[in-house]
Amino acid sequence: MSLADGFGEHNLEDVVSVLVRLVEAAGAAIIFVGAVIAFVRFLLVAFRREGMDPFARLRLDLGRFLVLGLEFQLAADILRTAVAPNFTELAQLATVAAIRTALNFFLGLEIKEETALIRADKAAAAAPVTGAAPPGAGAKPP
Repeated sequence: MSLADGFGEHNLEDVVSVLVRLVEAAGAAIIFVGAVIAFVRFLLVAFRREGMDPFARLRLDLGRFLVLGLEFQLAADILRTAVAPNFTELAQLATVAAIRTALNFFLGLEIKEETALIRADKAAAAAPVTGAAPPGAGAKPP
């Protein structure tokens, strides 16, 4: 006896439908909040002359929001097919999952690249700049 038998498949579908909407709304809210934060930060740094570093951080943070939001959207799609899926729904889930997984993969690559750029910029900024000669260059022979 499955849960659907005791609870009623129709009732279970209604509950899952509400849960799907909640998870989708959470994913959309995460993406929206990330976009708003990124836009506000863009306005704050757009006219400064600090090079590309602020934009790299901005893109990195926005990418993180997008990845998290897409994960919620994928979770909603999986939840949608949890109750009595038919072949069409499974095929749609597979297609959507493949697209979202590819998006997450490429966003993840961009996040890694942006993180590496930020670390490289910080390391370059922290390296001491001196005009001193290399060791032993000014020493007199004995």
